[in-house]
Amino acid sequence: MRFILGLTGGIGSGKTAASQWFETQGITVVDADIVAREVVEIGKPVLQKIKDHFGDWVLLEDGALDRRALRDHIFKHPEARKILENITHPAIRLSIIEQLQRATSPYAILVSPLLFETNQHQLTQRTLLIDASTELQILRASQRDHQDIEQIKKIMSAQMSREEKLKRADDVVINDGELDHLYQQLAVKHQYYLSLAQQA
Repeated sequence: MRFILGLTGGIGSGKTAASQWFETQGITVVDADIVAREVVEIGKPVLQKIKDHFGDWVLLEDGALDRRALRDHIFKHPEARKILENITHPAIRLSIIEQLQRATSPYAILVSPLLFETNQHQLTQRTLLIDASTELQILRASQRDHQDIEQIKKIMSAQMSREEKLKRADDVVINDGELDHLYQQLAVKHQYYLSLAQQA
């Protein structure tokens, strides 16, 4: 059985930088956010199901999903989030499993901001949390995405709390400084995961 690592972290924590580093080491990374975008592309059954339930307003003129409109809608109507998740999550999970099974590296990584919230951690043997202080997360996210701080706080409040993630993760890397420091910590973890993969 292939060793699968679940990689997660809140907005602005540095999980993308971490996943990119693992890729430079030849490790296959399956990104749940990318998979989530792929399953709602034009012509995919999931997009049709979303339109059938919510209406034509969820589509842009070219027929693509209007992510901004849908995101605003589910923030205002929490029950709509559950409906959307029920439509999208099974397809996302299936695609993730297929991509992880195709991996040829010593171990594979599933990176997901909602690893625990969506029970995607059940697809993994071990979990790694990239952690940063809430203040640093907000600062990074606002600088990177040019997003309103209140909007970032809303996104964070919709996710599992930092404290809960810290309790649930098997491993934690603190990303509160330079990237080089993050990479040094990841290099140690990488050797550990290689040894676990050999035993799997």
